[in-house]
Amino acid sequence: MKYVSRLLTLILFVLFFGFALKNDSEVTLRYFFGYEQKAPLVIMLLVFFVAGAVLGILAMVPMVFRHRRDLHRHKKTLAEIEKEREEAERASTQAPQPDSIRNT
Repeated sequence: MKYVSRLLTLILFVLFFGFALKNDSEVTLRYFFGYEQKAPLVIMLLVFFVAGAVLGILAMVPMVFRHRRDLHRHKKTLAEIEKEREEAERASTQAPQPDSIRNT
């Protein structure tokens, strides 16, 4: 499986590298207020791909922190339940205490 993964990675790298070599023509990106930027198409695609990945990661940050907080709370609850179970197990294995006899 490791070799198949490496072979697939190599094939994808060669395909993307070939794509980059074929699309080296310069493109113009026009912003508002007459600002323009010229760069090769591959660079523009790479920049926008990376920007999209970064925005996607930033959008996931609140969810990750919420899951970490929930995980901490569940671990704490589980530790309390384990402690109660151990105490109940310890209490059940101890010999019963004799009843006290009162003289009346």
